[in-house]
Amino acid sequence: MTDARTREREEVLAKARAAKAVAPTLATLPTPDKDALLHAAAENLVAHSEEILAANHRDIEAGREAGMDEALIDRLALSPERIDGIAGGLRQVAGLKDPVGEVLRGSVMPNGIRMKQVRVPLGVMGMVYEARPNVTVDAFGLALKSGNVALLRGSKSARQSNEALVAILQDTAEQHGLPREIVQLLPCETHDSVQDLITARGLVDVVIPRGSARLIDAVVTGATVPAIETGTGNCHFYIDRDAELNSAIDMLLNGKTRRVSVCNATETALIDATLAPADQLRIITELQRAGVRVHGDVDKLAALGAEDVIPATDADWSDEYLSMDIAVQLVDGVDGAIAHIARYSSGHTEAIASLNAYTCQKFAAEVDAAAVMVNASTAFTDGEQYGMGAEIGISTQKLHARGPMALPELTSTKWILEGTGQTRP
Repeated sequence: MTDARTREREEVLAKARAAKAVAPTLATLPTPDKDALLHAAAENLVAHSEEILAANHRDIEAGREAGMDEALIDRLALSPERIDGIAGGLRQVAGLKDPVGEVLRGSVMPNGIRMKQVRVPLGVMGMVYEARPNVTVDAFGLALKSGNVALLRGSKSARQSNEALVAILQDTAEQHGLPREIVQLLPCETHDSVQDLITARGLVDVVIPRGSARLIDAVVTGATVPAIETGTGNCHFYIDRDAELNSAIDMLLNGKTRRVSVCNATETALIDATLAPADQLRIITELQRAGVRVHGDVDKLAALGAEDVIPATDADWSDEYLSMDIAVQLVDGVDGAIAHIARYSSGHTEAIASLNAYTCQKFAAEVDAAAVMVNASTAFTDGEQYGMGAEIGISTQKLHARGPMALPELTSTKWILEGTGQTRP
């Protein structure tokens, strides 16, 4: 191990130890103190906008020099309006109900012991994420309100932006009499620092990856710390023979074109092969008219009269596009749609358009995903849309949390039993 690598590992572990040491302070911080800190952090971010934008400009220049794609540059870029939005996100979190201390259930044992199950913070929460500097502040805000310490490992491409943001957040914490270590930024020069974080058992309580499928897979498969898998979204929209076609097309276009870079964007359209050929063609044509590039079986779609179809490969059925592209497949009714989804789904969001109640019920019951939309766009898988407020991501796993991970999902529970001296026979 080189000297530089040793220093990097020691820095990660030192920051993890510091985070563990201050975790009890944050776990017991009263709600008014959390909210005051969140509001102050929002004000300080806006007040230091010029400093943040200067750091962000340096990241953007470095990214362009390295040949970074303009779509990624857009994710990286900040503006006064985006900083205002980030600050507004902290204010929103301050207005949400604090989950810590909530009593979920309780009872009295026959011997008089009072027992209750209460929400408690997870502890030290590691975040591994890419590009977007806003995630730095979002993670801090959600971690703080749920009583967790944030260990943040952002990408190298956003290093200077993240450093500026975290310095402001730490200064704000210090101004409020709290340790700077309640939020820390980890080194990002090499990918090895990710491995250091996700294997820091005993120091880090949970790690949450947010980004590409490759990043998420690397964290989930390499972690010895408990990991929560947040979703890549290979989301499907199935148009059934009994769908109201105008409404189905509207929902499909909304899911695909509203925001192509988000995990709830529709990536595959499944069309019931028994629909009238003219209706099938209309779906494809409406997608292309909206500027969406259609990938699929060229011969099958050409037989309908479709033009300019891009030949689909295996990757088209399983990957996120995150662009104005969509895969289109003709399927044998709802059973064919369910089978296709079972093979290729990432378990995020799957949707159906149909006026047949039995078909909708079958789809909802048999499709295995964190969210199933019945006659609604995939775009609705979102913590705010669910009325949960801000979220850290969409969990596609089945343990601890599934679906939008808002404040309650960033807590665990413990049982508190209060007796009067009882002993067990």
